[in-house]
Amino acid sequence: MPDQRRRPPLAADERTQLLGWLALQRQIVRLKCEDLSEADAHRSVLPSSPLMTVAGLVRHLRWVEHAWFEVKFLDRSGADNPQFSGVKDDGMRAAGIPLAHLLDDYARQCAVSDEIVAAHSLDDVGRNRERAEGDASLRWMLLHMLEETARHAGHLDAIRELIDGRTGYW
Repeated sequence: MPDQRRRPPLAADERTQLLGWLALQRQIVRLKCEDLSEADAHRSVLPSSPLMTVAGLVRHLRWVEHAWFEVKFLDRSGADNPQFSGVKDDGMRAAGIPLAHLLDDYARQCAVSDEIVAAHSLDDVGRNRERAEGDASLRWMLLHMLEETARHAGHLDAIRELIDGRTGYW
């Protein structure tokens, strides 16, 4: 399969740039998961953060996409989202869930997020009034999701290096 990782065009409209950078960060998340054993995907390498595993971060990113675009923007139910369970770091608990399953869930959730974004203006504001961030603009939510995904892609990069020495932006 050809390499799909590309930066967005240097000169493009705002939407193209935002979505291009977010897509790149999502692809980097997948890259950091390539060729990992299940044991390594679930291995904790930071003693003070036992849930920060490759699998845990992928699960977290899936539920963050759901929280921002479905719950906070569209005001859909968050009942299935572990981030709203009241249990600290519940969205990162990935023990016993195969990495391939987590990656598939993440890809499906990203596709749902992309459909939501495509159907709305960047100036549209969220519909959820129960959560403080629910009235943020879609532009703000996209920028936040880009920041969140890039930050965790960096975590994945460091975790991957600690697991097997693999490094690299691409």
